[in-house]
Amino acid sequence: MKNILIILGGGRPNGNTAQLAEAFAKGAKEAGHSVETVSLCKIEVKGCLGCNACRYDKPCIQKDGFHELVPKIKVADLIVFASPLYFWTLSARTKAFIERFYCLAQEDPNPPLGRYERYPFKDCALLMTSADDYFWTFEQAVSYYQFALVNYIGFHDRGMLLAGGCGDTNGRPQIGRTGHLEWAYRFGKNVYPDCGD
Repeated sequence: MKNILIILGGGRPNGNTAQLAEAFAKGAKEAGHSVETVSLCKIEVKGCLGCNACRYDKPCIQKDGFHELVPKIKVADLIVFASPLYFWTLSARTKAFIERFYCLAQEDPNPPLGRYERYPFKDCALLMTSADDYFWTFEQAVSYYQFALVNYIGFHDRGMLLAGGCGDTNGRPQIGRTGHLEWAYRFGKNVYPDCGD
């Protein structure tokens, strides 16, 4: 069994992204994993100030909800980033949460190329929704996920589900009319295919 933390960076309580995350969580729970979903709409996480006060595993000086999330991050085996596509990338809430990982970093005398410190080893996955479904729709978001979370922080990618074509942004969520919820359920159920109950 794995501990899975889903970070929900979407705006609407029952929007496309929330439904996608819920379907993933259902599959993961049925596979025997422990799953917790945290909404960044309910817990305020401000962006990094770049002050360096937290360098090398010291707490962030900002007094917000990130501090209560640190223990959850530390015990998680897998962190799932669930975000709608806003201006062709991850939501600001999601990005602010990622920036604050800086206070989890520890000194590394010999870091890999392109990295300055050592972060806790975690698995990660990406769930995203968007109205558009062009071949380039998620390109910038995937690039950020790959370079920031996988290449720089050093998390191990367990996969992505990029759910395009979820309906007009002015209308009601339309993800239920696509196959994305079933795919998310299967993704959650099989995210650790070799893990026994």
